[in-house]
Amino acid sequence: MPATIDTSARIARPDDMYQMLIDAHAGLDDQASAKLNAKLILLLANHIGEADILAQAIDIARNGSPSTIDQEIAS
Repeated sequence: MPATIDTSARIARPDDMYQMLIDAHAGLDDQASAKLNAKLILLLANHIGEADILAQAIDIARNGSPSTIDQEIAS
């Protein structure tokens, strides 16, 4: 049975994590920022290590879903 992505809120301090991501892009031009995002995505995808989970994450990111992630981004 394939694994299912967990979209429940699991980040203890989401504002701090968001700020960390924003700060990582400070001073970068668009190309360097896109390269940072690509590297970060590949590192996290490798950490996850499951193609089924990655496919579900891509689908949710592209097409949306009534998940906790969507609700957090909207607020």
